[in-house]
Amino acid sequence: MKKLIYTLPIIAVFFFSCELEKNPYDQVAVEELFEDPGSVEAATLGNYSLLKGDKGFDGWADDLHRITEYPGDNVALSGGTTDHLFFLYNYQAIATNSRVNRFWRNSYKIVVGCNVVIEKIIERESEETDQLLGENYYLRALVYFQMGNIFGRPYNQGASNLSIPLKLTSDTEDRPDRNTVQEVYDQVIADLEKAASLMTINKGAPYASKGAAEALLSRVYLYMEDNTKAIEYADKVIQSGEYTLLPTNRFAVMNTLTPEENEEAIFNVKLSSSADLLGGSDHWFTPGSMYASVDGTGWGEMYASRSYLDLIDKNPEDTRKSFIEAQYLTDENGEKIPAIYWVNNEYKYEFARTTETAGVTTFEYDGSTYTLQSEEQDGKTVYYFNGPDGRQDVIKDYDMQKRNGYPKFFILKASLQEEDRHLWSPTVSRLAEMHLNKAEAYAKQGMDQQALDQVNIIRERAGVPTYTLETIPSGSTVLDVVLEERRLELAYEGHRKFDVYRNGRTMDRRYPGTHLNGTNAFLEIPPTHARVIEFIPEQQIILQPSLIQND
Repeated sequence: MKKLIYTLPIIAVFFFSCELEKNPYDQVAVEELFEDPGSVEAATLGNYSLLKGDKGFDGWADDLHRITEYPGDNVALSGGTTDHLFFLYNYQAIATNSRVNRFWRNSYKIVVGCNVVIEKIIERESEETDQLLGENYYLRALVYFQMGNIFGRPYNQGASNLSIPLKLTSDTEDRPDRNTVQEVYDQVIADLEKAASLMTINKGAPYASKGAAEALLSRVYLYMEDNTKAIEYADKVIQSGEYTLLPTNRFAVMNTLTPEENEEAIFNVKLSSSADLLGGSDHWFTPGSMYASVDGTGWGEMYASRSYLDLIDKNPEDTRKSFIEAQYLTDENGEKIPAIYWVNNEYKYEFARTTETAGVTTFEYDGSTYTLQSEEQDGKTVYYFNGPDGRQDVIKDYDMQKRNGYPKFFILKASLQEEDRHLWSPTVSRLAEMHLNKAEAYAKQGMDQQALDQVNIIRERAGVPTYTLETIPSGSTVLDVVLEERRLELAYEGHRKFDVYRNGRTMDRRYPGTHLNGTNAFLEIPPTHARVIEFIPEQQIILQPSLIQND
């Protein structure tokens, strides 16, 4: 019998379950597969398909988004749920989290699929086969880098800490235990350098390329705090001339663009309505469906957090506000209803509708009538009233639709590709990140002006005032400014959790959301907290008892 190719042969005997799962080319024999270059391409496309999963959800990229975004400070859940995503959001982690277990499974499916191709392709036979080989090295590196961030502690907390098993063969008897953080980073760098050396064809953002490998290397070195290398690789991408920042007007609708239409996209997990989200029900299970309801489709239960909204509202003209859509109530005439709102000392929203008479704004609250006051602060109008507990600053706006008392600030960054409800091609790398990588690396080298120069490229595109060394916020360092800009620019793209903890910062979640429900709520999570990383899935330890669990 000829040996069949399985993307995840270790499912049966190593990591996962007793059921053997096969990849889309599971009936192609190894000898036949590598006789035909077209079949090699099909095998590689099979590995790409595993990134997005069945019908564009419940795949690797879907779970990666939820595992990385939900523990951050840019989102606020408006209710409870039996879905295990709740444990990602509220830091009440469980070792039996089905989403984390599936992410682990899918990661090794991709890895073993890449290993098969890497083992069989002979280098330097043709530009085309070298390109495919490089793409598989890139995909393996991407998976291991993200897995390492999720299951292994930040690099600067100790390179000798345990990370993930490095499965580097397709041999079903090869059952590695957990490697160290250093070993995982070394492997990722080796794979990406190899990928960059092999890939000479840029087939567009849906495919790995030399630029994609160099962009990820910039991030890897940034996470390692090798700032010189982080800048070096970011410059390789910027200076290649293959990518251009979207102009402001197109950036405002970036979420509607396909990866091929986005000149700043370096690598995306490409989804399309024709091949992936075929029916209305498919759109209910994508990341975007949690963030918004579009044309009656989507749960719309997780909103932009108050702290993110406060940050982006510092500049009302910020183009990045186009990715947040407040859902307003209207009266019988279809007009929005004037109101004020604020967050009380128990981290709950308070709303009060207002009435304006002869230029004086009043409102009823808790049985009393108050007059809205205002004053100028740093060139902006600030609103407040003097309540029973003293001054209370408020936001003057309109009354909003709410769920369980939480106003609906829909997040649209993961929806509306091609104007199709919750279609979205998750971003892995885009050019804006390269400028922000350089900014952070410069700031950590004490090169403050150079750091601000990179930040200002991003701020100018967003249509907001740029910084000078004299105008950065009082009490902030240049690094503070850089990290704040990363938060604004890269929100909902899987960066924030890692940016906070790898920089030794505390995740501040003192804002409304059901993460604060219960007696053991986490308002602040320090970078050394055990749940900065996920448990190794219990099912994997049962199948391989030598795997050591995270504390």
